Amino acid sequence: MSLIFTIETELKLDEAIALYIASGINRPTAQPERMQRMLQHANLIITARQDGKLVGLARCLTDFSFVVYIADLLVAKVWQQQGIGGQLLAEVQRVTGPQVQQLLLSAPSAMAYYPKVGFNPLANAFAIARTE
Repeated sequence: MSLIFTIETELKLDEAIALYIASGINRPTAQPERMQRMLQHANLIITARQDGKLVGLARCLTDFSFVVYIADLLVAKVWQQQGIGGQLLAEVQRVTGPQVQQLLLSAPSAMAYYPKVGFNPLANAFAIARTE
């Protein structure tokens, strides 16, 4: 009954949406076409499964050489506080290698989490917000 971390290339949409909802992360789960595009165009998805059940994932965009953007890091609420998020981040690092910088945007509720797992805040980032 151990957790299994895997790179997945064909994640089932309904399973992924159920996890997004169970995690409490704010994503457009009521727009399945948009969620499908989000999953399809990520070029690195690492999942955490317990007895085959999807309990966490890291959805990333990377060139595997210089940078990886962690677009989503989520764990179902009932599985949070058990180190799964940190293990997913460690898997991202393992897969992409030591030459690749990890970047992410944090939800306000997770700002205290990322320094605990080795991330440093940046003062040199810019964004244009979504309009939809």
